Amino acid sequence: MNLEEIKKEEKQYVMQTYTRNDLFLVKGEGCILYDDQGNRYIDMTSGIGVNCLGHNHPALVSALHDQSQKLMHTSNLYYTTPMVQVAKELVKSTGMSKVFFANSGAEANEGVIKLARKYSNDHYGSNRYKVLSLIQSFHGRTMMTLTATGQDKFHQYFDPFPEGFSYVIANDIEDFKNKLDDTVCLVLMEMIQGEGGVLPLDKSFVQEVTKICHEKDVLVAVDEVQTGIGRTGSLFCYQQYEIQPDIVSMAKGLGGGLPIGAIMTNDKCSTVLQAGMHGSTFGGNLMSTRAAMTVLSIVNQKEFLEDVKQKGQYLMEEIRKIKSLDIHEVRGMGLMIGVVVDANKRADFVKKLQDKGVLVLTAGTQAIRLLPPLIISKEELDHVIQTFKEVFS
Repeated sequence: MNLEEIKKEEKQYVMQTYTRNDLFLVKGEGCILYDDQGNRYIDMTSGIGVNCLGHNHPALVSALHDQSQKLMHTSNLYYTTPMVQVAKELVKSTGMSKVFFANSGAEANEGVIKLARKYSNDHYGSNRYKVLSLIQSFHGRTMMTLTATGQDKFHQYFDPFPEGFSYVIANDIEDFKNKLDDTVCLVLMEMIQGEGGVLPLDKSFVQEVTKICHEKDVLVAVDEVQTGIGRTGSLFCYQQYEIQPDIVSMAKGLGGGLPIGAIMTNDKCSTVLQAGMHGSTFGGNLMSTRAAMTVLSIVNQKEFLEDVKQKGQYLMEEIRKIKSLDIHEVRGMGLMIGVVVDANKRADFVKKLQDKGVLVLTAGTQAIRLLPPLIISKEELDHVIQTFKEVFS
């Protein structure tokens, strides 16, 4: 099947909810993707931050092959090993208490909101239910997480949206204080607003918000769906902000390519949800958690994480050196990078990069977003940098 044939069948049989690039990908190896014509592309997308170990990583392929020959799914009615091992590794690495497994970032964030409202209801009654999130945030596409998303463009088509959400201007501590009233049970933040445009929060803002919330027993949740699992050069991005949240959500990179999501809580939140209050048929399934075990065994190493930091710094510094009036700013942390360009030129730059063999993402209205596999080599980064020079010169 070629590109035109797959496009025709996709249009006939698949709901048209995505605007796809004009590219038919058929295989991958490491950080390289191949289309149906055999053309090579350096993958600076990682499947939107998912394939942290690249494509066909031998350790991941081997682990999944081994697990598939034992058990693939049993449900949460029984005990299984990989789920417990992943939870143990996450808890031991962070000082948190317990983990709940889901299947996606949106599902994880849905669970965060449910947990926070249950905690607050248990301790303060039903009038303490409001969630504060940040303008330009993104937390998922369920009804609840869409409402938590602080972007007006997502708050249409599906009325009525759930009640009990309000939005704070990022990095504006006075706006936060003005909106933090006695009805608030949860503050939900991304340390770097990925879909919003690769926008890192100010450390002082994050620390002050956390301090105030802890004083008032308002739960602090960090959405690490995109920033977590080594993406920014630490296992979780919040660790570089030197805070201790009550709840952390994660997904994407945790499965290395398989669907998974999770909520990790501190001790005081770890017993809020009891048997029958929350669950997921596929949450913690053996294939996804075996993948997560493998990912963590590779990514959650000091040398690996330091290498991610160094590669990210190198890539940002080299792009900043490009003498082009079209590049306005380069921002991010680790291998989560936004290259800010004119909004009306961005699509053209993305197409030119693709034509030269580099696949990139977009975020917000102006950012070209780079989320390469964490294993990307310096040689591959140099090729990407040279391609940027050619496109932006």
